[in-house]
Amino acid sequence: MDIAAERIDRLQDLARAAAADGNDDRARYYVRLARRVAERNRLTLPREFRRFTCDRCDAYLRPGTNARVRLRDGHVVITCDCGAHARYPYDD
Repeated sequence: MDIAAERIDRLQDLARAAAADGNDDRARYYVRLARRVAERNRLTLPREFRRFTCDRCDAYLRPGTNARVRLRDGHVVITCDCGAHARYPYDD
């Protein structure tokens, strides 16, 4: 299981770097691959990975570039360019 978790971390780093370079298709590929590795090994994705990826289109979210972040009463709302919304509590 350690190998799978390390690979997921590495794929997260690669997705972040690809999104920073503007290569969204490559970042989406890395996100899909990381989700597939986690699914096959019955692992949960790290919280940071789940919060910065879109569940609908698998894009790696970069606030201000392809994601809009709004603060509401007790939660954060992140909207992807594809229109998907994600809500997270303030607790962290």
